[in-house]
Amino acid sequence: MSLLKLGVPSKGRLQEKTIEWFAGRGITLARTGSDREYSGAVTGVDGVELVMLSAGEIPKELKAGRIHLGVTGTDLIHEKLPLWRDQVVSLDALGFGFADLILAVPKGWVDVECVEDLDAVCAEFRANHGFRLRIATKYHNLVRGFLRARGVADYQLIDSQGATEGTVKNLTAEAIADITSSGETLRANHLKILSDGLILKSQACVFASRSADWSDQSKQALSDMAAKAGWDAASLGGLV
Repeated sequence: MSLLKLGVPSKGRLQEKTIEWFAGRGITLARTGSDREYSGAVTGVDGVELVMLSAGEIPKELKAGRIHLGVTGTDLIHEKLPLWRDQVVSLDALGFGFADLILAVPKGWVDVECVEDLDAVCAEFRANHGFRLRIATKYHNLVRGFLRARGVADYQLIDSQGATEGTVKNLTAEAIADITSSGETLRANHLKILSDGLILKSQACVFASRSADWSDQSKQALSDMAAKAGWDAASLGGLV
């Protein structure tokens, strides 16, 4: 018999808000040891084991079926699991962790206000500089798909795992695609969002793995959790 494994963010505000969200539905999540321990206990629903993971790890753990449920952002699911609809079920949007994945360019580019303008600049940039215009991002799959759908091809993606907004100032990229919530960091770095440059609106959600071992015990735990969380049968995607 297998316990239902629930993966939640291991630290930060996303973890705090996740714990609050479950607590508001009568389900308590808590570490059983020190803050360095990455497992914990769940009370309020029987048959559930808590697993602490980074938000970025949760999509691959869901895909592999090593956890049954996971809380992470829709941006990470869509980026890391291009076939996410076949691999996970979105059970609930949690109402926190809001952020937009956007495409931004320098404020000084007064003639570039939309993606069509950027396409024209890309062609001109390559002719003038001998290499493609660089867009710094952590979200290669989402950005590539977004630009392909709009006919933009003459660019290159530069991997950025740090402060993406600073890459333009540091002359390692000409534009960026990154997550923003308030836009303050973009403005501080003299960047502007293209008028049609919204790639994805993201928030924290509960996802269920289609490939996990859904034993009778784990299905019962999901049903009990669903009753407390207010998830109806349709939202469970046929898992129980």
